Amino acid sequence: MRHTFKIAAALGAVALAASACGSTSNNSATTGGDSSLKDLPAQTSITVPANAANPAGDGKATCPAGTTLAYIGAETGPNAQLGINIYNGVQMAIDAHNKANPGCQVAFKKFDTEGDPNKATGPVTQATNEKNIIGVVGLPFSGESQATGNIFEQAGLVHITPSATNPGLTKNGWKTFFRALGNDNVQGPAVAQLADKLGAKKVYVIQDDSDYGIGLSQTAQKALGSEVVGTDKVTTGQKDFSAVVSKVMNAKPDAVFYSGYYAEAAPLDQQLVSKGYKGAFIGPDGVKDDQFIKLAGSASSNAYFTCPCLPGDLIPDFEKTYKSEFNAEPGTYSVEAYDAATVLLSGIDAGNTTRPKLLSYVTSYDGQGLSKKLKWDSTGELAETPVFGYKVDNGKIVSVGSIS
Repeated sequence: MRHTFKIAAALGAVALAASACGSTSNNSATTGGDSSLKDLPAQTSITVPANAANPAGDGKATCPAGTTLAYIGAETGPNAQLGINIYNGVQMAIDAHNKANPGCQVAFKKFDTEGDPNKATGPVTQATNEKNIIGVVGLPFSGESQATGNIFEQAGLVHITPSATNPGLTKNGWKTFFRALGNDNVQGPAVAQLADKLGAKKVYVIQDDSDYGIGLSQTAQKALGSEVVGTDKVTTGQKDFSAVVSKVMNAKPDAVFYSGYYAEAAPLDQQLVSKGYKGAFIGPDGVKDDQFIKLAGSASSNAYFTCPCLPGDLIPDFEKTYKSEFNAEPGTYSVEAYDAATVLLSGIDAGNTTRPKLLSYVTSYDGQGLSKKLKWDSTGELAETPVFGYKVDNGKIVSVGSIS
């Protein structure tokens, strides 16, 4: 795929327009706290940098037969769609590379963790033992990333996560771990910024029991400050939220922020709405998926999301190619996975076809992707970490522009 993106309006202008329009909108929703929430308009276009790296390269690459990249993460399990979005983004980049480079056909293997930290060590160990695998995109979730980081480190195998956001992951001293997005120290404050844009003055915070949910809840609460009118906890796999719903209804918040994944967020929102809750339901990147809408049904119409991810459906060529390959719209973190794979592929094209060489290449990488500039510090964190807001509009998740 060649990057010939022609888009009408710049991202900054769209974000400003979204902010201005949101502050003057006459569309509102009466919440349990008897407040009026603003209706943030959808973003309609986005500007992609002209110098964004292309996985096809110059078409002249050569590499040893059997050179392999891998995806390790959820393909099945309760939150599998988030992993599938990532896997597809990687596949799209590798397909573009291999089509353009007959002398370097990079193989692609996938390993299913079900998104479960207790099950992830086996697939990661298997992948690290396959010497042809010299780079990995994954793991998607923070808990499984924490559980397996030492295995990657011992194997010297570079891995770039397009979605794991717990800040503690880069405090382990790992040299093989890189994060292709902002962490929850960035996304937490964005929750408060989104609530402010909506006009929500009272927010009830609910967290799950995952590393991701716990960490994000803490940073969001810190940013929300006195706007937090109550907190509660739920567990992974929980389906009955009647006790939590009762507490929320008594607190009468303007918005509920749920820190966790869509598998629990959907029935929680559904049960809130069925009890008469009329406020906003805000979820993070772990909730932002079409599966949330499918599971929550019409109740999902009150939902907004934060995500350190780019809206791939607003990049015409990317969306067109993605839909042609997978018969679906680009999902959460499809673009970030594509960028991560492109970094690894460009390293291979430059002759870095062993684990040590590819790791060294990523460590010193400095280049523009579709989603952001990719240059990591010594811990594996990026300097450029945008966060976008999203909402459910007529049964579809749409961007409302940059919120950080």
